[in-house]
Amino acid sequence: MNKIAIQGIRGSNHYIVAKNYFEASSQIQEFLSFDDLVNSIVSGNSDYGIMAIENTIAGSIIPNYALIDRYQLLISGEYYLNIHHHLMALKKQKIEDIKEVYSHPMALLQCKEFFKKLPQIKLIEDVDTADVAKRISEKKIKHIAAIAPKIAADLFGLTVLEDEIQTIKNNATRFVILQKNLRNDPSHQRKENPLLMENMNHSKEINKASLKFELDHKRGSLAAILNVMSDCKLNLTKIQSLPKIETPWKYAFFVDVTFDMYQNYDKAKAIIEIMAEDFKILGEYKNGRNG
Repeated sequence: MNKIAIQGIRGSNHYIVAKNYFEASSQIQEFLSFDDLVNSIVSGNSDYGIMAIENTIAGSIIPNYALIDRYQLLISGEYYLNIHHHLMALKKQKIEDIKEVYSHPMALLQCKEFFKKLPQIKLIEDVDTADVAKRISEKKIKHIAAIAPKIAADLFGLTVLEDEIQTIKNNATRFVILQKNLRNDPSHQRKENPLLMENMNHSKEINKASLKFELDHKRGSLAAILNVMSDCKLNLTKIQSLPKIETPWKYAFFVDVTFDMYQNYDKAKAIIEIMAEDFKILGEYKNGRNG
């Protein structure tokens, strides 16, 4: 039985991804912060973790890139989830009864337009969408509503006051599947890490990779790397820069690439490793948007 760490609780979007990606027999472990989730993976208390990394509206979740890099986690998969926000409260409550709405800052941001027509409602940030729904249910809190996935209303016995309140209906979040990186740990038998072993043995299944590297602060250094990717027929799907706090004006780059032939990607890796500093393969996996 795999132990799966998620940020949030039952009914959250991370919970939905865990249920859709992993087998039903998996044990879901709830954490209210990404730091705690990562610590559980690193300590070996969780086999896998699920982490939101970017959203089509709000963009990249930059602190999560830093966590993956700092703790040398391995990205072994990804999942794209269409996001649906619903306004929910205790049964028999109506929208005109609601004075405050609590939810995760990202959810509040994605529903701002809906609440412009309800100026009497105060929006308040909280740690998790589903956790607010759970508290409303358990404490029987009136005049308070939550923004959460519809599954949270079903799990905690709330009524949905309004469906699909997100501003942009075509709203999706990309989640990465994380695990402890055991490639450089000779004491660990690979049979204990089946997903990593599967990725290594079935390169035909792998058509996406997440990479990290640093470059000298000089003209053309990034362009040269991008030219290598293009020459090797890699498709750059994401690039994100993060400043190196300990080295002012120096940046680390996180990139995602897709490819049709693993051999082309292998060639690009060998060249980039020579050209760039602190080159890391954060993960090689199957593109979550295929099929």
